[in-house]
Amino acid sequence: MSVTELDGLWKVERAGGFLPPLIGVRKLIHGRRGETQVGHVSAVPFRVDGNALRYCRPFESFVDVLEPDQDGYKGKATFRGREFGRFVMRRI
Repeated sequence: MSVTELDGLWKVERAGGFLPPLIGVRKLIHGRRGETQVGHVSAVPFRVDGNALRYCRPFESFVDVLEPDQDGYKGKATFRGREFGRFVMRRI
């Protein structure tokens, strides 16, 4: 997956697992960097590493693994390599 394919603002929706409702959650991505936002507040920065969004300290054990789908991306939320939830990302 090309880094530029992810550039932009994405709405995040819960699809299953132990994730809370993701009301107002978005991801803003530019190049190899991004941040998860809640409302208009920047919450957690991450770096883009291929198909993975790797969160920065102190959240470095969390990684979102993305897979393209027809409307955006499907994602798996992982902690230390173990999946705990699923979500979808749709471009805004």
